[in-house]
Amino acid sequence: MSGDECEVVTTGDGMSGDECEVVTTRDGARAMLDRRVGEVMHPVVGPAIEAARLYVGPSRLAARLAAGGEDPLLLLDVGLGAGSNAIAAWRLSESLPASARPLTIVSFERCLDPLRLALAPEHAGSFGLAGAAGEAARALLARGEHATARTRWRLVTGELPDTLAGEPADAADVVFWDPYSARQNPTLWSVAAFAAVRRCCRVGVTLHTYSGATATRAALLLAGFVVGVGDASGEQRAGTCAALRRCDLARPLDLRWLARLSRSSSALPADAPADALQRISRHPQFAENM
Repeated sequence: MSGDECEVVTTGDGMSGDECEVVTTRDGARAMLDRRVGEVMHPVVGPAIEAARLYVGPSRLAARLAAGGEDPLLLLDVGLGAGSNAIAAWRLSESLPASARPLTIVSFERCLDPLRLALAPEHAGSFGLAGAAGEAARALLARGEHATARTRWRLVTGELPDTLAGEPADAADVVFWDPYSARQNPTLWSVAAFAAVRRCCRVGVTLHTYSGATATRAALLLAGFVVGVGDASGEQRAGTCAALRRCDLARPLDLRWLARLSRSSSALPADAPADALQRISRHPQFAENM
């Protein structure tokens, strides 16, 4: 969605819904503004490009599905919003041959207004929701699930991290973490939230988020992940990638980051324990760098 490190779009001639508005970014892309929190989903470059650059591409989703296998790859899509990340993954899965590994997407969201507005006929094309993709998203809204021979898409509504407690442990292969920024939604950038999703992850998982904030990376480390630098989208600074194994990270945080952590004025999430800096300094990820 939108992060506190991002430049916000310039609003334009967007059509309005009850709580949301479709606006035009400085780069000319259409994006969704949520008036309740004052943040734009996928600012600057727009939803399609950001979904590809920050989530689908870095997760190596195409290669992981193309490798085949009968057991579905499980993607947890945290922060459905207007559906951009999930629908990018859905389109990729649907484009692959029958021999590819099937995909299960579980999208988490507490408010469905952005997706409803994105599905309006005048906006569907801008949000990748024309044709079969739009039919899948409308079925998701109507029934909470949509399934084809290749892809199952399920919706979970309610407040995180509580809704994650209803998901199976040690099952997720990929996590797209895309809620509103810590400024607007601090609960979802906490140690508790990342610990809740950590319970759902199995070995080989990768988690991807737009936030490159020091506190985000600290919260992930305290929740039991190994953490690295993610990709960037447009002018946004690099995001974050996390995993359960250091070998699954292309650019793991190193001792230089650990040194900067001790000097940061906003280093830790609000629910960090009193000895958080000591715990992070003893994290196996950094021991391996010594």
